[in-house]
Amino acid sequence: MIRVLVVDDQVLIRAGLVALLRAAPGIEVVGEAEDGHAAVEAAARTRPDVILMDIRMPGLDGTAATERILAGAVDPLPRVLVLTTFDLDEYVFAALRAGACGFLLKDTGPERLIEAVTAVALGDMLFAPSVTRRLIESYVHRAGPVPDTPAGLDALTAREREVLRLTAKGLSNTEIAERLHIGEATVKTHLNRTMAKLDLDSRAQAVVVAYETGLVVPGAP
Repeated sequence: MIRVLVVDDQVLIRAGLVALLRAAPGIEVVGEAEDGHAAVEAAARTRPDVILMDIRMPGLDGTAATERILAGAVDPLPRVLVLTTFDLDEYVFAALRAGACGFLLKDTGPERLIEAVTAVALGDMLFAPSVTRRLIESYVHRAGPVPDTPAGLDALTAREREVLRLTAKGLSNTEIAERLHIGEATVKTHLNRTMAKLDLDSRAQAVVVAYETGLVVPGAP
């Protein structure tokens, strides 16, 4: 049973999400919160597996709430799925830094919502790579050639850098495996080693690092 905490300051949206999730098999809504402060308290009290976190709320916003929740949580950490609209790029980018592991657009259909919650609960760090790529590329602007070994990535092997680059470009593990002619398990191993070497907690944070270090240049093929 996937335990979910729903956080949104709009009563109708929150009620709709709760009703939809409660009707889905295998999902239990363990709490609701109307703002970031209430979310921090509810997360500590209910210890959910997944948190649907609205990003823009009065008082404590979703980014700050995510950071506080993850900083104060004990293993296993809850997985935060950000509720957003496409025009809030700066908020989503900050949420990635705070440790959120995925995005969910507010116009997402019911079936996709259930799929997203399930995927995140099962360990998918980045539910929608294509959305992540567009968001980051529209927010991070870099120019100039990329060095063979971007600053900060010296500890990575050439293969680990390539897997990280393709991950940041929005490819799934299966697509990366096909592109590099290696097994999907090998892709996961490279990503896990990369996150360990760079002291990262999630695949989403690895994507941010790839853009920040210049390994991936927005708009480049």
